Amino acid sequence: MSDYESKSPPSSPKETVEKKPKRESVKMTDSQKEDLKKHMEKVGKKMSASEKKSHRMKMMGRMRKGMSVKQAHKDIK
Repeated sequence: MSDYESKSPPSSPKETVEKKPKRESVKMTDSQKEDLKKHMEKVGKKMSASEKKSHRMKMMGRMRKGMSVKQAHKDIK
């Protein structure tokens, strides 16, 4: 008997990985949207288009978790 035959086949990685439950999406309120719009008008003047988009997406992610505009901006910096 060779070494290959005596070893059991390795378990597939899919069997050991547990699936995480999907997070439920949380939508921004109208007031949050307005606050973010005002914030972007103020800080976006100095940014390129790609920087604006990146900043806005980071802000949105944090605001959906319940942060205010000020808290989210401070967290990014």
